[in-house]
Amino acid sequence: MTDNLPPGYRSVGENRVRELVGLGLEDFAVGHVIEHRPARTVTETEHVQILALTGNEAPVHSDTEFCRRTGRDRPLVCGILTLNIVLGLTVRSTSALTTANLALDEVRFEHPVHVGDTLRAQSEILTARRSRSRPQQGIVTCRIEGHNQHDQRVLSCTRTFLVPADARVVRDATDY
Repeated sequence: MTDNLPPGYRSVGENRVRELVGLGLEDFAVGHVIEHRPARTVTETEHVQILALTGNEAPVHSDTEFCRRTGRDRPLVCGILTLNIVLGLTVRSTSALTTANLALDEVRFEHPVHVGDTLRAQSEILTARRSRSRPQQGIVTCRIEGHNQHDQRVLSCTRTFLVPADARVVRDATDY
């Protein structure tokens, strides 16, 4: 089976493969854009839970009548939920092997998000270099965008995180 491995898998035994998650430094090419799949539809449950967890009582997120009287047809999804869904969509294929997030910059909420909207994400690789203080790690910076089902950009930000310089070492040590 080693000869015919499907893309995105590695051999872990006779007639046995394991799906790859995350990338190592050598896998990031500056300028490449990664389209993350699957997309995710925002649910009412997620929306209500994030409001409860954060203590956010803003009526623009929870009061349909307030929204109607202020020119909105329905409540907005809390920005922190939008951010977390979009960032979460990027993790499996880029930073699943990360040891740390280093920065989240230039966060912009660019279009309203509502319960029932389906979000997808993409990451453009801006920089990728070996860490000077942690040579077994690489520092990667991505420009992340989230879009809704109408192809409207709802969020953009820049994220910097650590990845293993050699993903095979981490995969072998952790069984990933």
